[in-house]
Amino acid sequence: MDDDVGARHTPAEVDATFRTLRRVAVGYFVVFLLAVAAFPVLSLTSDWWSEARLVGGMSPGFLVAAFGLYLFFAVLGVAVARLMSAVEHRMLDDTRDDGFSAADEPPGDLP
Repeated sequence: MDDDVGARHTPAEVDATFRTLRRVAVGYFVVFLLAVAAFPVLSLTSDWWSEARLVGGMSPGFLVAAFGLYLFFAVLGVAVARLMSAVEHRMLDDTRDDGFSAADEPPGDLP
């Protein structure tokens, strides 16, 4: 860790970063919860979801349970990690422990 004065952050900066990251986490949790809750809701309300046959005689519900949810969770996890990391680095002046600086990154706004 660097004991450089420029690497230290005020409590207000850290608190603002924490609040922003918490807001992002809650937002992604709501997306996760809606996706997980949609599965049983569709199973109870849609005959097509459980009775239709698609690839290899599997129902849409089975395909989503077997493959779709894992893909969704992986994509959501990567999206959360990348966004939270970018937010933290932007809010805390791109201070990193991996030897890179803000000058090493291409310019651009947060997604």
